[in-house]
Amino acid sequence: MKQLRYFLILTLLIWACEEAREMPITEFSTSELREEDLLVDVRTLSEFKEGHLDGAVNIDWMSWDFIQKWDTIDKDRKVYVYCKKGGRSAAAARVLDSLGYSVVDLTGGWDAYLQQE
Repeated sequence: MKQLRYFLILTLLIWACEEAREMPITEFSTSELREEDLLVDVRTLSEFKEGHLDGAVNIDWMSWDFIQKWDTIDKDRKVYVYCKKGGRSAAAARVLDSLGYSVVDLTGGWDAYLQQE
């Protein structure tokens, strides 16, 4: 019983300390970005060229060197990621989080952003 209590307390502490890591892209505004924040479109370069959020940089999740491209990016920066619908950005956010980045996945993706316009 004591172990269960410790487990529950530990779980609650971890849950309480977690930062919000998702935000609907429809609630996101590029005007709220701080200078040190980084907005990343993880779609392919051809998708990126068809249209993207102002100020976004393209780091293609599907590229073989996705992780290596992050070697020069400071881990103190907050990173916002998005893709077309949300699958690739969710996967990228998990990987970047495991590498020590503070990541917010902009759920819904580019398609949801275009639908709100």
